Amino acid sequence: MLTVPYIREHKEEVITRLSIKNFKNFDLIEEVLKLDEKRKNIQQASDETLAETNTLAREIGKLYQSGKSVEVDHLKAKNTELKEKARLLAEQLVVLKQSLQDKLVEIPNLPHISVPPGRGAAENLNVHEEAIFPQLPANAKPHWDLLSQYDLADFDLGNKVTGAGFPFYKGKGARLQRALINFFIDRAVEAGYLEIQPPILVNEASAYGTGQLPDKEAQMYTIGLDNLYLIPTAEVPLTNIFRDVILQEEQLPVKVTAYSNCFRREAGSWGKHVRGLNRLHQFDKVEIVQIAHPDQSYEILEKMRDHVASLLRQLELPFRILKLCGGDMSFTSSLTYDFEVYSAAQQMWLEVSSTSNFESFQANRMKLRFKDKSGNIQLAHTLNGSALALPRIVAALLENNQTENGIRIPKALVAYTGFDFID
Repeated sequence: MLTVPYIREHKEEVITRLSIKNFKNFDLIEEVLKLDEKRKNIQQASDETLAETNTLAREIGKLYQSGKSVEVDHLKAKNTELKEKARLLAEQLVVLKQSLQDKLVEIPNLPHISVPPGRGAAENLNVHEEAIFPQLPANAKPHWDLLSQYDLADFDLGNKVTGAGFPFYKGKGARLQRALINFFIDRAVEAGYLEIQPPILVNEASAYGTGQLPDKEAQMYTIGLDNLYLIPTAEVPLTNIFRDVILQEEQLPVKVTAYSNCFRREAGSWGKHVRGLNRLHQFDKVEIVQIAHPDQSYEILEKMRDHVASLLRQLELPFRILKLCGGDMSFTSSLTYDFEVYSAAQQMWLEVSSTSNFESFQANRMKLRFKDKSGNIQLAHTLNGSALALPRIVAALLENNQTENGIRIPKALVAYTGFDFID
């Protein structure tokens, strides 16, 4: 969430940068500034009224002490009027603050100055590519056929027990899932991240803090009776560890990682691009999160990007890194890199990770701050990245490593799977 002082002091810059995200509702900016001006006026009136009641209270006390109680009644009546006025102003202030907050959360985060303009995915920038495409056998199959042929996963059973988008993994398919999770977690721990096992349900305050509410409510699974939400990513519980926390500067950066199930309703059309593991309602993912000093957050984002790239190299997968244009960025992000792997049998790129810097946008919503060396309290910067999401990784591994006799397992995973071939 943007701060009102920043919007007021940099109004034209805010409008210009939000235009990069194709934001159009600039009347909202004016509404925020007018509401804040009204809030300040009422706050001033409230402060003056309370100060006057305090002054009268002291005068009344002095009159009682001096024995001039006759003059007290008039002052007491005036003080009663002032207290009622203060009460009404306080009520107005509560309503105004909530209205201001409701307007502020409708304004997206500002994109970084390096974010290119664009309306959608077609205009993202390819900033890095390592893509030696595999030579597949003539009878190469897409991963959904390979999953069935080698009895690695069962979509029909998932549909029976739960519904579409909730597959059962079986045998070596389940072992491959577990191997990838352990591989990703081990690499994160080696890179200095503290492993955490978080809950997969969060409350409304947590979903609000990281920006899922109110922006992405329709994509989340809700537990209505308890007003809880199934997490779309471990980013939500991990970042909310630090909600309403003031860190010390020397504690930064904080680095945490977690494996979790993730749940997304993913409402939309169905077709080849979402077939098999390409899009699921429940999937596994390892997430990395950092809480950073504002002066270091973009350097840290590049390190997180390098970490994800190293995982894909070890898995021997062709990949590319895209800098998202304004029109393809999330509501909360300032700068996002997407990682895509090449799925050889489908002949298409599949997104497997996003690494993002949110600057102080999430931190302001969740009051995540740090005390600098001068003793001043500042908002921290938050960053996260998928390292990595499993379904499309598995899809690419199966397709790209298929042979006429079975599927080869990359060397980096053999110690985790316990086998080097699926046949």
